[in-house]
Amino acid sequence: MREFFSKINGFLFSRDASRRTDLTFLALLFGTVYLQFLGRLPFLEPDEGRYAEIPREMLESGDFITPFLNYVKYFEKPPLIYWLNALSMKLFGQNEFAARLPSALCGVLTILFIYHLGRTLFGRRQGMVAALILGSSAGFMIQNRMILTDIPLTFCLTTALGCFILAAREGERRAGLYYHLFYVFAALAVLAKGLIGMVLPGGVIFFHLLLTRRWRLLREMRLPTGLLLFFLVGAPWFLLVSLKNPEFARFFFIHEHFERFLTKVHGRYQPLWFFIPILLVGMLPWSLLIPSSFRGIWKGRREAGGESRLYLAIWFILIFLFFSKSNSKLIPYILPVYPAAALLMGDMIVRTLDGESRPFWPFVRIMAGIMMIVGIAGMVAPPYVPDGVLTTVAGALIGGLFFIQGLVAAVAAHRKEPVILVTGVTMTALLLMLVGPPLVLDKVAQQKQLRGFGQELLRQAPPDAVVISQGVLQGLSFYARRRVVLFGGVGELEFGSLQGDHKGWFIDYTELVTLWDSTKPVYLVINRKELPELRSKVHNPVRLLQENRKRVLVGNR
Repeated sequence: MREFFSKINGFLFSRDASRRTDLTFLALLFGTVYLQFLGRLPFLEPDEGRYAEIPREMLESGDFITPFLNYVKYFEKPPLIYWLNALSMKLFGQNEFAARLPSALCGVLTILFIYHLGRTLFGRRQGMVAALILGSSAGFMIQNRMILTDIPLTFCLTTALGCFILAAREGERRAGLYYHLFYVFAALAVLAKGLIGMVLPGGVIFFHLLLTRRWRLLREMRLPTGLLLFFLVGAPWFLLVSLKNPEFARFFFIHEHFERFLTKVHGRYQPLWFFIPILLVGMLPWSLLIPSSFRGIWKGRREAGGESRLYLAIWFILIFLFFSKSNSKLIPYILPVYPAAALLMGDMIVRTLDGESRPFWPFVRIMAGIMMIVGIAGMVAPPYVPDGVLTTVAGALIGGLFFIQGLVAAVAAHRKEPVILVTGVTMTALLLMLVGPPLVLDKVAQQKQLRGFGQELLRQAPPDAVVISQGVLQGLSFYARRRVVLFGGVGELEFGSLQGDHKGWFIDYTELVTLWDSTKPVYLVINRKELPELRSKVHNPVRLLQENRKRVLVGNR
């Protein structure tokens, strides 16, 4: 074992390994883990179904300007994730693997860029450790294997912010290239999730200039050519979609940006401290090292690498506070702070190894204790999973890996060996990634998935059949390859339902009963608890075709 860690130490903590070798190693390691089993699980509602169905409809209609969800206009998000998924589905088919592939690739590319950024700013070892920390953080691994708009946003923001600080280095020969890449990726961030792609980089840069008093960078930022490039990349879609849809601008910019941030109109309000536990869990097992990585940043801002550390701290703090202040909060929103935290932790670990920073081992001991306690709890009493529980075997396996992870951290803290900490914890985290989500999400998917319903509809429903769902079920349209009639509420399709003529596609219960008792073949996905009432009100038979714990698929023939 000592010889194994000695070889690992020679590779990971060497100062002069080639950049190409490192990038190849990281691409193979995280590419293998992140791309494993992408097509195994059905879409998890609602996000994955939504962001697969919109590009499917783009491919079907050939319209890549106006997004449609269940064949009504859907303006809540810009199109980058739709375009990426449409391209992937064009190449690999309309399936779960193809729809998730762009997100997984964005995750791997973010890890590779963080290696490049860390290596260039601080040194080869810092870049490698930061990449391993980011890639093995629980929340980053899990969410980058799902279809979320925050995934391409995180990649684009990370690349934009990273390119700026690379360009701003004294004597940087490729400053022009990095500045122009900054503008390109800021524009792509706008296409990924709207104005925050411009606001967040602008805020980070402003506070960086303010605290470092390097206002002369404004003259070096290639503003004329950079802004031209920014608008050439970011503006055309907004102009085209506004020309085709005059109602777009007010809904997208006012409702989806200012009202979302300043009011509780979206029903996603959470307290100011909401993202603190989210970050602690999301960056496990590394999150307990975040406080120590901020130690001494302001005091050492004029030392070698100090300005870069201050920039990363601003990046982390500003984005974290921005989303904490927002009145609309969801778990993935703070993904863009993970790369900055990983870089700060990677730099701290290497500087501690070199005796340049105060030891952080007390935090590692706390981390080890928490992970071992979590592991023992998982083995003794498998945790609750929505709509079910883990089996004893699955709980023991996942709990055992958590315990081993904590044990590795404890050994590293006892011996004060960073290489044991980095390699051991990363390896167990990647094993958890391969083992954990399928065991946990399989149970959830069995209870909520729509893939079985869609496959049954493809097999049974003729082209003239009416397919109805109770409420908006985004994945049903994807799996059934057709438009679905809605009753019982329009949900997030409310705005789109008011644009154009959609008569007959949004119905009430009375119209549902009339359709059911007509001569048309009707198929309905309805909540299981509503089934007795339906049977009591219709005359045609209610034939059960498929079911899960929450919903049933029934037909009138």
